Amino acid sequence: MHVVGIIPARFASSRFPGKPLIDLKGKSMIQRVYEGASKSDLITELIVATDDERIYSEVKRFGGKVVMTSQQHQTGTDRCAEVVNSIEFADVVINIQGDEPLVDFRQLNQLIEVFKSDEVDIATLASRNINLEDLQNPNRIKVVLDNNNKAIYFSRSAVPNAANLREDPLNYYPYLRHIGLYGFRTNIIKEITQLAPTLLEQTESLEQLRWLYYGYAIHVVETAIETPNIDTPEDISKVLELL
Repeated sequence: MHVVGIIPARFASSRFPGKPLIDLKGKSMIQRVYEGASKSDLITELIVATDDERIYSEVKRFGGKVVMTSQQHQTGTDRCAEVVNSIEFADVVINIQGDEPLVDFRQLNQLIEVFKSDEVDIATLASRNINLEDLQNPNRIKVVLDNNNKAIYFSRSAVPNAANLREDPLNYYPYLRHIGLYGFRTNIIKEITQLAPTLLEQTESLEQLRWLYYGYAIHVVETAIETPNIDTPEDISKVLELL
């Protein structure tokens, strides 16, 4: 199985502009993500997809592979699809978050392994490591599964709603927190990036709801492996402590 790992990395960010280039104990964040992902022996080829010359130059400096992509992309999935259209062959594409400098290759391998089944077209990860604060936090995405580990719905709200419960909802229902790593069959990522946006997706601001709306199944892999991401400057200290 030929697996291409793609790390979307853009300079412009509303909450933290330029974060791929921040210094984390002598290495840029994008270098740490690249080196962490490259430890996976299941990834055949690893590519950074960017729209900025500064990031492009940094990846070249540390010897990574990088491709310039359009500045018009709205999502990392769109950026990955452009790269897929430029390479000769791939069976599976893994969208690797560019803001997780402590990315764990074992987590990537968990995601890749499920594509050994021909029934899996899209896959992602989720964790049972969730607390009441996470349930109420709109930046912590929740996911509900069917009995075949396929996603029924993703939400920024607590799903299922526990308003009628008199006990701690975490003691009643096995809530799952979504982890934003995705894998796609090559033909599928090309298809889903051609779909028209939906009101459902725009209401929650979650692109995966577009895929569900149009009937694509998303297989969810439960993982106990987690790494912190850097979303805002305040997140840097936590990562530095762990380096």
